[in-house]
Amino acid sequence: MKTLIVYASSHGTTERIANIAMEKLDKNEVKIINLKSKQKADLSNYETIIIGGSIHAGSIQREVKKFIKDNTIALMQKKLALFLSCMNEKEEQLEFNNNYPELLRNHSTYNAIVGGEFIFEKMNFIEKFLIRKIAGISASTSKLRYTEIDNLVNAVRGQ
Repeated sequence: MKTLIVYASSHGTTERIANIAMEKLDKNEVKIINLKSKQKADLSNYETIIIGGSIHAGSIQREVKKFIKDNTIALMQKKLALFLSCMNEKEEQLEFNNNYPELLRNHSTYNAIVGGEFIFEKMNFIEKFLIRKIAGISASTSKLRYTEIDNLVNAVRGQ
């Protein structure tokens, strides 16, 4: 089963999640594309598409939004899974719903909210300031949900 994983990552967490998923699937059957690289993907070569992004100030990366907008019709013809990296546990479902169109959410085999990370070493001064002020966190922290990543992979495999 040829699978394409497309994602956009701001500080590396979504990229890490995409790579974890690829490692758990058959690596020989998986291609991974960072949408920020501007690399094009011919969706007709894949049976399954996994799309991932992360939330910053309530929105997913514009590259993910554009990919979805440009490929909605093709995505509806594929097995699809969606994942979102998000640290705001109280608003995560709302943010997922606001950033992935209902049509795709309903078509998707699995919709995963996989937690997230604040990696202070990769943030600029303003980002660090905002995280300290809004989230009350002053050091790098990880709240990745590895079980949810496994659930996503198992759903894609059909297990």
